[in-house]
Formats: sequence, structure tokens, C-alpha cells
Amino acid sequence: MALIERLVARVIDSNVPLDRAGLQQAIPDLLAEEAPLAPPGTAETVIDALVGMGPIEPLLRDDRVSDVLVNSPDDVWIERDGRLEKTAVRFKDGEDIAAAVERIIGPLGLRLDLASPTVDARLPDGSRLHATLSPIAVDGPVVAIRRFTRAVGSLDDLVASGAVDQRGAGLLHDAVTRRQSVLVAGGTGTGKTTLLNVLSRAIASEERVVTVEDAAELALSGHVVRLESRPANAEGRGEVTLRHLVRVALRLRPDRIIVGEVRGPEALDLVGALNTGHRGSMATVHANSPEEALLRLETLALMGAGGFDAMTIRTQLRAAVDVIVQMGRDRSKRRVISIVHVDGERLQEDYRS
Repeated sequence: MALIERLVARVIDSNVPLDRAGLQQAIPDLLAEEAPLAPPGTAETVIDALVGMGPIEPLLRDDRVSDVLVNSPDDVWIERDGRLEKTAVRFKDGEDIAAAVERIIGPLGLRLDLASPTVDARLPDGSRLHATLSPIAVDGPVVAIRRFTRAVGSLDDLVASGAVDQRGAGLLHDAVTRRQSVLVAGGTGTGKTTLLNVLSRAIASEERVVTVEDAAELALSGHVVRLESRPANAEGRGEVTLRHLVRVALRLRPDRIIVGEVRGPEALDLVGALNTGHRGSMATVHANSPEEALLRLETLALMGAGGFDAMTIRTQLRAAVDVIVQMGRDRSKRRVISIVHVDGERLQEDYRS
């Protein structure tokens, strides 16, 4: 560790540009001068300490890792292949964790300090980062990174993996091709976005699709326009909300609108879109059952309801959503638990795994 710190200090005091490309050229020469017998990987460790997330950077390069969770300097976990496991990775102290986050969010116009003790950011590769400082985080800085993967499978892949059987896959395919509006519900990490990606492959290539997301994770092909929200900058300005983007999407002549996750008053605008000619649209929502999914969407819509009453919202919502797909997770396996058809006040279960 002393070697890494010495090399980092040398680079900072030099004229070497602090970007990964420049460092990759300069660090080998510096190593040859300072530590010719340094173990393999030392150059990359120095670079990670200067422009990356420090000791967790190798974890972020592992394609099998979906989440990196830093609970304290000596308590770092990952989710790999669907299973949580503790790693041997260590930060020096809480300040080292905070410094790693600041290196990443600084170029994004964001900050993490006592005045702004929490931050949400989308990293250059599309991954999502959340960090919280103490005293909000009692045991020191906490970081959670949800990695972005471009791997998009098919319904056949889901069948092969046991996430759904052939009959369930057929129901999902029919729902998309018949332009039914689909709501995918489930908890964190149950595969909602993955299913949304898979379902989108059944959309005809000539249809114009507009996607609205907090962090761009959907990987659709065809005639696609992608919109992504933006948090306020360090001065509290420049925020672009999901609700604003749903309204923007309606002006872009979409055949379908896909909302990565409904989590606020944009639910009202989405319900309006589904009831005014944008059938076949899709969205995800955090909920543990189809009934809870409708209730949550109703609650979120009421946040932006203005003059609408709860009964009006409920009626419009149940007319807007055709199919609810409930996702679940059993140990490391994500699967489709049920597929429910919405018929007014009645929910008809068409499939259960």
C-alpha cells in the first residue's frame, strides 16, 4: 500500500494528465524508475486510485458482478451470478471511500459533502451509483453500485434458464404483439428491467418507441428514441424529472412509450398516455403482487393528480393497464411468478409458475 501511495503522490506532483489514457502511457515508465520489481497489476492499481473507484475497480470490471456494496472500509460485498458474497477488498478508511466517490462524480457536476450528504449518479458505462456520508450513514460512508449490462436475451433464453415456461413465454409474446399495455412488477433485483428488455424485442421494427429512464439501461433495437432524467447539479439546478420526460415523450410521436421504472407523479402522465392512443406501452414498478402494483401506481398518480380524485384515477388506471407480470426471486434465480389480466375491477390470473 505504501508503494501505491508513493506512486500516486509522484503522479499528482507531475505534469501527467489525470485521465486513464494518459496514465496508461505514463505509469509504466514511472514504475520502471520507482519500483522495477513491482508485482503485476500495480500500474492498474495506481490508475484506479487516481481516476477510478480505487480497490473496488477490479470488481466493476467483472462481467459476472451485478452489484458492488460498500458498507464500511472493511466490509465490501458483491452480487455475483445472483448471489451475495463478501469480498476481501478493503478501503483505507472512510475518507478513502468518499474520495473514490468524489473522483467519479466530480466530472458529472455532482458533489458529496456535509451540505449534500447523499448523491445519485449514472456512471459513464451506464451503471448507477448511490453514496451516503456519515452522520446520515451511521457507520461511515456507504456506496451501492448497480452495474449496467448490455446483455439482452430472448424469451427462449428465459425459458431455457427456468425463469418462465413455454406457455408463460407465449402469453408474454402475445401481450406485446397484440399491443396490450404491460406493467412489470417486482422487488429490487428480481429482473424487471431484464424482462422489459426481452419483451421489447417482440415490438415490430417499424414502430416508433420512446424510452424514459432514470438511468439508461434498456437496450432496444429498431426505431428507438432514448430519454434519460438528470439530477440537479451541485448548485441545485438543471434537474430533469421523469415526469417532464414522459410529457416530452408524448410530443415525439411515439407508437409506444416504455418507462424504465415508475416511481413518482409521472405515473399520472403515463396513465393518460395509455388511455389516449399509446397502447402497447410498458413500464416497471416496485411491488410484491399485482394488486400492490395497481395500488402503488394509483398512489403515485395521486401525487400529481391536481384536481383529479382517487376514484377517477383508479378508473383510468384499470382501463389503462392490460397485463401485470409479477417477477420474483428465489435465492439466485429470478423468475416470472404470475401473469395477470386486468379486467376493470377484476384481476384474472392467466399464469402462475
